[in-house]
Amino acid sequence: MENATENEGPKRRLIFTYGTLKRGFPNHNLTKDLIDNNDAVFLGNYSTQFSFPLIIGPYGVPYLINLPGSGRRVRGEVYAVSDRGLIRLDELEDTAVGHYDRLPVLVVGNDGDTVGIAAECYFAGRGVWEGLWRGKDGEELAEYTTREALKYVRKDQRSKRLARI
Repeated sequence: MENATENEGPKRRLIFTYGTLKRGFPNHNLTKDLIDNNDAVFLGNYSTQFSFPLIIGPYGVPYLINLPGSGRRVRGEVYAVSDRGLIRLDELEDTAVGHYDRLPVLVVGNDGDTVGIAAECYFAGRGVWEGLWRGKDGEELAEYTTREALKYVRKDQRSKRLARI
């Protein structure tokens, strides 16, 4: 995987996506735009090395909760993303207001790799996940699928007043 990022010009960060940014899901248009503008490169399908809770919150939004050892190993995709691309991803994920936090995570290839590769991913912000975790009413997921995506409401279609969790 390191060779894939070395020849791409500016330094890139590895980003593990587990929800709407994956191929075929509601916000992949942003990921595709980053790829089309050479701000991201798809590297493959990966899973978290350790288990984490993946739950669906209000508006059908997927949240990975930073509680290692709880939940399941989560399946997703890894992209090598430029600094310019990270700015756009951070905007989508509302990192400036703590909706999500971009934090380190170890991932392994879905082809049986056992050595963890350092990446980053968007975990639910602390104020968000604490409320979600208290109100959790279902099983943690191992993967965000098209079934969950049917419940997703795009940011621009949600009410202006964010539902407090």
